[in-house]
Amino acid sequence: MTPDQIVYRHSPGTRITHWVFFLAFLALISSGLQIFNAAPYLDASDKSNPARRVLSIDSTQDSQGVTTVFGHTFRTTGWLGFGDDGMGGRTDRAFPGWITIPAYQSLADGRRWHLFFAWVMAVCGIAYMISGFARGDLQELILRPADVPKILPMQLYYLRLRKEPPPHGKYNPLQKVAYTLVLFVFAPLLILTGLALSPSFDALFHPITVIFGGRQFARLWHFVLMLVLIGFFLTHISLVATQGVFNQLRSMITGRFRLGTHDGVGV
Repeated sequence: MTPDQIVYRHSPGTRITHWVFFLAFLALISSGLQIFNAAPYLDASDKSNPARRVLSIDSTQDSQGVTTVFGHTFRTTGWLGFGDDGMGGRTDRAFPGWITIPAYQSLADGRRWHLFFAWVMAVCGIAYMISGFARGDLQELILRPADVPKILPMQLYYLRLRKEPPPHGKYNPLQKVAYTLVLFVFAPLLILTGLALSPSFDALFHPITVIFGGRQFARLWHFVLMLVLIGFFLTHISLVATQGVFNQLRSMITGRFRLGTHDGVGV
């Protein structure tokens, strides 16, 4: 294949699961923040323990939002602690209505939305893994020992400290690191910590909850893993922005991709 040649890079299954997964993840974040509002704090403990509080979002008597992280308090009025109530007003509330599903405060509805999109994301992930394995695409996505020496040169290329990237196929070594961690480490841990928060799951599989340090600690891990995946998506979006937005988006909408000088073809 030569540079500037347009190739068929992503199958319909890959494109559909990519966008459904992305939208489901956004909905999970939003509904998760709704659930967080019911108990706007995180404790590094097996039970609720203010002495081991890592994060809390609250408001003062004069309606000022405050966020405390590891004992350091910041004024966050209008963003966190006091802001949009989802119904046209303002109220004491950890995360504002414009970022939560539903916009109004409701723990029960937040849980329903969260569970629904958790299933959507799980089914989407399983479908992607199965179709990717059948096509042989999943094997290209996984980091292999031969890719490890190429990680640093690839990073130097992204930092503009190296003129050319190391030879690679459809996915470069840094992409493989990220996808391997997300698919086989972070996503499974996110699911398990989420299940550990369920009283029924805890009753049936209590040892799993114990492994995470108890339900409160599992809640902390769940929140941190959410931030990790948000970081992954933001990094992914920034790299797309620097590597040809139109070309990258077209490949995830139509499947067609215009090869660059150093791009692998893929399937």
